[in-house]
Amino acid sequence: MKRVLVFIALGVVLIVHGSAPIHAGGFVVGLATEVTQLLNHGQLLSQYIRQGLQLEEALKQTADMIQNSQMLTSQVFGPIMNDINQLASIVQGGRALAYSMANLNAQFQSRFPGYEYQARDYFINYRDWSQTSLDTSLATLRAAGLQGRQLQSEQSILAAMRSMAESADGRMEALQVANQIAEQQVQQLMKLRELMLADLQSKETYQASQVQKDAATEAAVEQFFKYTRQSSSGNTYQSGWK
Repeated sequence: MKRVLVFIALGVVLIVHGSAPIHAGGFVVGLATEVTQLLNHGQLLSQYIRQGLQLEEALKQTADMIQNSQMLTSQVFGPIMNDINQLASIVQGGRALAYSMANLNAQFQSRFPGYEYQARDYFINYRDWSQTSLDTSLATLRAAGLQGRQLQSEQSILAAMRSMAESADGRMEALQVANQIAEQQVQQLMKLRELMLADLQSKETYQASQVQKDAATEAAVEQFFKYTRQSSSGNTYQSGWK
């Protein structure tokens, strides 16, 4: 704008010095006409400059909008449901009690009936309780091993997202990368919860087997002391268990 005003002022000076009419009236009229035309041209040029600046700003906004609306050509999401299903199935094996069993309540009640005298040999019950606890512990270790193997594939996913984050061009791509990272965090929390469930099932199964051993022992002792003599003269005893 300053340059335009300078050009206008120089034009006025040149016209004034270059015009030398004989009559004063003609000189004044000609000078006024030239000045008016220069001012009109200057105003028109100023409008063109403003329009050019507005057009430049509009082009910048359009380019920024195009750049920030670009989407990633591909996104990386982990196979969370497949991993969870593998973990849920691997904790079931042998006589293990798993949190993912459909009939967990029935199986638990069958293996650990509580304070109850059972007529079959004690060592048979003891074998079942021990095997249940051992198989559950083994299933928990297998679940931990599976998660350890899954870490390798998860590293490749993180590497792909890291590359996307470094090459993201625009807000939309950056937001998509952030969404993928947030989704991975949720997946890791889900896997952590499942690993905690597997650890919990192992501990609770062991505790249940210990409680059941104590309960079965006490029930057998109570059963023994409830025997009474059938007669004072004989050695035949009759159970007092009802």
